[in-house]
Amino acid sequence: MRPSLSIPAAKPSQRSQRSKRVGYDRRAFAWLLNTPALLAICVLSAFPIAYSAWISLHRYNLQRPHAFKFVGMSNYVDILQSPEFWTSLWITVEYTVLVVMLVVVLGILIALLLNREFPGRALVRTLVLLPWAIPPVVNGLMWQWIYDAKVGALNGLLVSLGLLDQYRGWLSSPTSALLALVFSEVWSLLPLAVILLLSALQRIPAELYEAARMDGASKSQLFRFITLPWLSQSLLVVLILQTMSALRAFDVIYVLTAGGPGTATTTLTWQTYLTTFSNLDFGHGNAYAWLVSLITLALALAYFRVLYGRGDFES
Repeated sequence: MRPSLSIPAAKPSQRSQRSKRVGYDRRAFAWLLNTPALLAICVLSAFPIAYSAWISLHRYNLQRPHAFKFVGMSNYVDILQSPEFWTSLWITVEYTVLVVMLVVVLGILIALLLNREFPGRALVRTLVLLPWAIPPVVNGLMWQWIYDAKVGALNGLLVSLGLLDQYRGWLSSPTSALLALVFSEVWSLLPLAVILLLSALQRIPAELYEAARMDGASKSQLFRFITLPWLSQSLLVVLILQTMSALRAFDVIYVLTAGGPGTATTTLTWQTYLTTFSNLDFGHGNAYAWLVSLITLALALAYFRVLYGRGDFES
């Protein structure tokens, strides 16, 4: 018989060094694979953001392109001291609050309806997605035709029902113009909220409702103590997304009202557009853009503080 060969086992120190080397090689390979994507992100996102912040610290107007002067936070101070900023901020708050409230309330109601069994539910779920598939500019053009003062579908419907005596210009009155923007934006944003909330509703165990009914819970108690806590994290996502969309709304304002009548629908994003591309003031325009971003970030952090960590039942 041949003598058996015994291979000496690697020492613990050698094994640890080998595992560290393998781990290092894997991390290096992962970084190598992600390098093209990281470069693309830096070129397409990080650099424009940093350059926008740099421009916001300068006096830069294309009417005098050679007068490029560093002024620090002077642009931000000018904006915060201008009445146009506070007027547009108040209009933005009104617009955002109305849009977010309607989207959340209608989204919950429609999601609760679609979570029930009824004939044609699959067709209704498909139709709910239709507004989401329409591009924003097309959505604005569609609502422009609906609100038209002469041949608008809304006027025709209300007059035929006897709710109006004559056609009226919905976009020529400050109050009705703002509400018209709100309804058109809600119609466009609602499908995403419905999808997110409906997916959360379908994860709720039916045993919770059965046990609560056996204990004598009413429908309002079922919604308050079971449904709403389970929806809290999906509501957080909906609130953040819808608030960001409402704060950054531009397409529908551009098509429907162009900030009018007067300044009735001049939000911060529209004021940013006017400052940058109408007045050609890129310094103040970029400062406006950064203020909008900071306001959005502050609201997102507030949502996280209020809602994060609630409704986590999967653990």
